[in-house]
Amino acid sequence: MKPHKDNAAKFDDLARHKRPSLALEFWYFLKYNKKWWLLPILVTLLLLCLLVLVGGSGLAPFIYTVF
Repeated sequence: MKPHKDNAAKFDDLARHKRPSLALEFWYFLKYNKKWWLLPILVTLLLLCLLVLVGGSGLAPFIYTVF
C-alpha cells in the first residue's frame, strides 16, 4: 500500500507547482527536441503580426514610408 501513497504524494506535489508560461514551454520544446528550425518561422510570424497591429494604429504613415 505504500507505493500508492508515494505516487499520490508526488502527484500532489506536482499539482501544487506553478505551470510555466506558454513562451517558456515553447522554449523547452525547442531546446529538448532540437527543433531549432521552428524559431525563424515563429519570429517571422510574430513580426508580421506586429506589423499588422501597428499598421492599424496611428503609426501606420511612418511604417509605410519605411517600405
